[in-house]
Amino acid sequence: MSHLRSSGRWARGLVALTATAASTLAAITAVAGPAAAAGHLQPAAAAGQPKAGDACTSADLGTRHPIIKTAEVTPTITHFKGWYVTQGSTGNQSVSTNTTETISVSVGLNGTVQGSFAVETLGSVGAGLGLNVQVNYTQTSSTNKTISWNFFQPGYYGLYEGTKKVTGTYGSLNCNRSNAGGLKWTEGPDTGSYTTFTTLEEGAVRCEDKVPANSIMAKAQGLLDCGSPAAAAKHPAGPVPSAKADQAKRDADSAAAAAKAVQSMKAAQAAKPAMRAAALNCQSAVYRIDVPGKPLNWSAPLLANDGIRLRESNFFSAHLDNWRLCNVTENNGVIEASLWNWGNGGCATIPADIANLEQAYLTTATCGEDDLQRFYIYRDVPGSTKIGLQNKYTGSMMGHDRYADGELIRQYSSGRQDGTGTYTLTAV
Repeated sequence: MSHLRSSGRWARGLVALTATAASTLAAITAVAGPAAAAGHLQPAAAAGQPKAGDACTSADLGTRHPIIKTAEVTPTITHFKGWYVTQGSTGNQSVSTNTTETISVSVGLNGTVQGSFAVETLGSVGAGLGLNVQVNYTQTSSTNKTISWNFFQPGYYGLYEGTKKVTGTYGSLNCNRSNAGGLKWTEGPDTGSYTTFTTLEEGAVRCEDKVPANSIMAKAQGLLDCGSPAAAAKHPAGPVPSAKADQAKRDADSAAAAAKAVQSMKAAQAAKPAMRAAALNCQSAVYRIDVPGKPLNWSAPLLANDGIRLRESNFFSAHLDNWRLCNVTENNGVIEASLWNWGNGGCATIPADIANLEQAYLTTATCGEDDLQRFYIYRDVPGSTKIGLQNKYTGSMMGHDRYADGELIRQYSSGRQDGTGTYTLTAV
């Protein structure tokens, strides 16, 4: 490992994965100003992505794209140790620092990064803010880390590893009919939150160093008990306790435990089976959910451990290909409904134990009060029966991998970009 001056004005970084748009960064800097990287931002749209109000086609009905609604960039120290250097202990030293905070990359409720939508979300954050952020699931080290540093001057140092934690909220752009006419990308009901971080830096900083405000180095300097007797008095070479760093560690642990408890509660709620059948208010119309212009359509399973598959309707279909829309609501032109199957009496759902997985299959279950059984329906222009379907709980779009008899209907976080997530709602 190469060594730099220990004045605290330089740091070493590890390269992270993403794309940076220089033109976008210039636009953000012009709007938000130089200090924006430390506070709340409204990221610009990434180049090449659709924007709300742009035209779309019926092939886009089964797809979605992220829209970054808010972002907050916070310098964060992941490892820290107060260290006293005497005149006789200058030079290169290896110091074991303590973990102060662990940052995990996540998008949505399940605490991981699953599917193309999550990657696109984080890529949009990075490009929109002009920052190199992690776009795949990873986390900072949760174990103590040894930092080697060449100390040129005696004094009270804080050795650290840190990063910029980026958190915020996202929504989804979906293709839907517009009141102004035609199909437009519009902001759909689906929302969530994300967490990621930038390049990791390690370094050393002293109480008397002048460092940039709102920087990782300044955050580390803030953990030094610079006014304490231990810092002011002569001290033997080696570690110096820091009450501020200890408190920061306790605060980070408490926040992480609270976030884990919330995730566990939501997961338990999703997995809890319905104890009774819901009283459904179903529309009288009966539909097939067809592949446009082709004979195969959604057919519910006869067996509980099977899924909804593409089948051709015939004399033996036994109404497994017939669906009703139930408990229907509409908000801003987007229908929300449960899909009740006439043949087996169940409601379409994503199985709770695999709901967090990309390409989890669609099946039916006893109808209940469960967001896994609720779907947003995006429609083509009036006169057309083409639709796209999105699960309310997971946010994923419904589609199929290939057009074939017996092919399962699955969820895809961004939808099927080849148009195979667009179906027709054909009245029987």
